[in-house]
Formats: sequence, structure tokens, C-alpha cells
Amino acid sequence: MKTFKFYMNATTAALILITMLLSMPAKGTNAAGSNARKDTTFMVYSGKVIDALTKKPIVFANVYLVKSSIGTVTNSDGEFVLKVPTKELNKMVGISFIGYHNVELKLTDLSPEDNVIKLEPSMIQIKEVVIRTSDPSELLRMAMRRIDENYKVAPEMLIAFYRETIKQNRSYVAVSEAVLDVYKAPYNNDFEFDRVKIYKGRKSEDVKKMDTLIFKLQGGPRTSFLLDMVKNPGALLSADFIDYYQFAFGGFVTIDGRDNYVIEFDQRENINYPLYKGKLYLDTKNLAFSRLDFELSEKGIDLADNELVRKKPIDLKVNVTGAHYMINYRVLDEKWYLNHVRSELTFDCKWAKKLFKSTYVTALEMAVTDRDDESVEKYKYKESVKLSDVFADQVNYFSDGDFWGEYNYIKPDESIESAISKLNRKLRRQELNTDH
Repeated sequence: MKTFKFYMNATTAALILITMLLSMPAKGTNAAGSNARKDTTFMVYSGKVIDALTKKPIVFANVYLVKSSIGTVTNSDGEFVLKVPTKELNKMVGISFIGYHNVELKLTDLSPEDNVIKLEPSMIQIKEVVIRTSDPSELLRMAMRRIDENYKVAPEMLIAFYRETIKQNRSYVAVSEAVLDVYKAPYNNDFEFDRVKIYKGRKSEDVKKMDTLIFKLQGGPRTSFLLDMVKNPGALLSADFIDYYQFAFGGFVTIDGRDNYVIEFDQRENINYPLYKGKLYLDTKNLAFSRLDFELSEKGIDLADNELVRKKPIDLKVNVTGAHYMINYRVLDEKWYLNHVRSELTFDCKWAKKLFKSTYVTALEMAVTDRDDESVEKYKYKESVKLSDVFADQVNYFSDGDFWGEYNYIKPDESIESAISKLNRKLRRQELNTDH
């Protein structure tokens, strides 16, 4: 078997490795842990979150139990599934998204299915916002100095849902998902790192012919936590890189019912390194980072090929055409917690002497669905997911329709559900042909 490795350095702190295999992958084994919560008595609520004015779906909105750590996010169709333990049915469900008023509803007012929840756009009264400084870069430094006040300085355990997808041109060729057990390290300790274990997972893959490239995303579950930029500042927020950017105020916006500064940034001219542009959102009261939304800057993207692809077949040309990252935090009792991470990389591949090229999009998404700061267990390093691990090789193929049980997850959007169905049918045909 011949293997080609593509090292994709998503940020200084987060290493993504793409492996291109020219033969059929081996089937994964069951992955199991011991710490994920096993309360099997629960109620399921599903529905859709939309803009009250335009009626368009709201993508990646938070859906959660008020005054609780249980929650999920909407998918790219605005749809959600929320599983609530029966002992929590007296709580309210909250829905929030950047630029909208929060909505809180009694669970007893919701139906098990087909709930449509409308969010109203919010407006900020500028005169009520305290302007701390006219220098956005100084505001950013002030926020970095207050991380210990705004984020957890004690470890905690998380339950998280993780999904990674690989799309070739317009078709999904791989979908893998898991429930993760996570030891979340303190934010004030630079020498202690988050540790991730796969509790249960599954995959669907399109097993290609020998002359076709099969991409595998390596280290994905680990990478999703390395993208916690408040914990791992990397090439964006670290003191070594901050002077490579130019910053500007971008106004104000409401997140989780709280006013936020918007700081826009882009890498400076004549910086010979692929860096980023985007927006940072800081809570105006506490200067906590509530959201980061950024991508590779056009000023450095032409340099990304050399930096992000370090080894490849000599007759294959790879161009990185985009990399987008979104990190969201959720506030609870005046502390901010990592809530949702999404990363998407796009690149073109073209073999020499071949007319056509293929566009690949690799995406990973992680949502924290519950947390516990009492029963804290620091996993051994050897039990944790490594950046060198191929997640898709560690889990089995889809089979159980009720796979997730009581665990919260991000509802697959229509295109992913269709892809899973298609890939599963193809896999069954291949297994039948193998048996005969």
C-alpha cells in the first residue's frame, strides 16, 4: 500500500494531517470509553430555528437548557434535536444567536417534533455601551489579560459531539461521527492540555478504486479542541503574532443577550506567511471572548501551499483555496465555556498530464453537549486521541439507527443525511459482492 501524507497546519497550535491512500482502507474497530453519562431516561424535542422577519433558517444557533450545561446547536438547515433528561423537564429551553434576542420557552410548551422557533433581530443602543479605548489592539490585549477571570481555572469533564466530513467536488465521500469524553484543562495553565477520548463513534465511507485518491482527516477530534483559541492562542492571539495584524472596530452586536465589541482584523501587508482575517467578539462588560470567526487572508493564501502541504506525490499539484474557522463560547454564571467549533478547508488537486482537477472540502465540527466539574478524571496520555490518529479508522460503519441513544448531537442536514444513506447502500453492495 502506498501512502502520501499532507500536513495541513490549520493554525500554529492545530495540526491537521490529510492522508491520501491509493488502496482500500481497513474497517475500523469499536471505540469505547467509560465516562460519558448513561442516563437513558430522557425526552426528545426537535424543530427549526428561523429569523422572525425573513423566515430563513438560523444556522449554528445555540439550543440549551437554561441554567444548565446541556445543549446542542442547529445544523445548516436551522434544525435541531435536543435530548432532555426527565429530571430536567421543569427547566426552560433557551435559543440564542449572534445579533438576535434570546428566546426562552417552557419545555411543556414544546411539542416532541416540528417546533418552529422565531428569533427577533436585536438592536444595540450605542450610548449605553462603555468605550474602553479607541485602540482595538489594546482592547484585545486587555481581553487576553482577563482570561483567568472570565474562563475556568479548574479542570472539568465534557461530553461532546464530533463530526467530520470529506466532500469531493459535489459529493460526500466520507462522514464520521462520535461522542467524545474530554478532560478540559484549566485556561490559566499553559503546560496542561485538553485530553480527548472517543466514547462511541461510527462512519460511512465511499471505498474508491485503486487509482482514485481517498482522503482521511487525521487528528480531527484533538484538533477541534486545539482550535479553542483562548486556550491555544497560536498564530492569531499569541503575543508573538499580534503585531502582524491590523485591527479596526467593526461596531457592536448582541450575543446571548449581551453587548459585544466587534473587532475586525487582517494580516498586515508584506508579511510573508499565511495568516488570517476575520472578526473577534468581546463582551463589553467583562472583555471575554465570546466568538471568533476567521479565515485565511487573501494577502497570504498564495503562501499556504508551501506552509500547509509539506509532502505530496511529485506529480500531484495541490492548491489551498480557503480555510475558515468559527469558535463559539457560551456564558453561564459569568464564566465563558467552549461551546461550538467548526473548521472547513478547501483545496484543489490536479494530477500532472490530466485535464480535470478535483476540489476537496474537509470539515470538522464539535459541540459541547454537557459538562461536569465534580467527577474530574485526567486521562492518561496513551488513552487520549493523538494528532497522528485517523479518526475514521477507529470507528465502525453505520448500522444502528438509534446509535446516539440519550446523547445529544448535531442533527445532520439534508445533504449529509442523503450522503449517509447513499454511502451505506454502496457499502452494503460491496459487502454482498465480497461475500459472493
